[in-house]
Amino acid sequence: MSDYIIGLTGGIASGKSALEAAFLRRGIAVLDADAVARAVVEPGQPALAAIVSHFGWDVLTEDGRLDRALLRRRVFEDDAQRKALEALLHPPIRAALHAGCIAAASPYAVAMIPLLTEGGARQAYPWLDRILVVDVPVELQHRRLISRDGIDATLADRMIAAQATRAQRLEVADDVVGNDQDLDALDAHVEELDRRYRQLAATKTAR
Repeated sequence: MSDYIIGLTGGIASGKSALEAAFLRRGIAVLDADAVARAVVEPGQPALAAIVSHFGWDVLTEDGRLDRALLRRRVFEDDAQRKALEALLHPPIRAALHAGCIAAASPYAVAMIPLLTEGGARQAYPWLDRILVVDVPVELQHRRLISRDGIDATLADRMIAAQATRAQRLEVADDVVGNDQDLDALDAHVEELDRRYRQLAATKTAR
């Protein structure tokens, strides 16, 4: 059971997955908000029933699963509908993420939340003990995104602009990992953070 929780976030193509892997190598549980978001809309889940009640049966595929592409198009075209979907999904996602972190067997747990800043940061996730931001210059983020996804520069610009700014993410950070070097440098930084987080978690538990 883990009573100390780190919120990990960062912009698209900033290196969140590399940080996740570094924590996992050290035996730390990492809960992925994107994976939780998929799980809460599986058939039989209350969140899926709530979505169907609001948006209609046509958001389901023939086998009863959520038609993500169709729903994405629908909410993309209607800001009110997007907010309605968020109101239905965010509470169960946050609750499941929190429960998973608390149940973790490691000294502390990491909740990887890509849109933590956009979603309200500490106001929306008051159970986070610290927020860790993986940070890269926007120019490097742009190059990595083009290389990773095989997209053009215009689309990369739009994808980056759709998220919180670098400054907004840094504003909510307790800890920052710069990911503009190689993986060895990143791993060394995580090693330092891991020692600190273990100490902080032990101190909190001892209170």
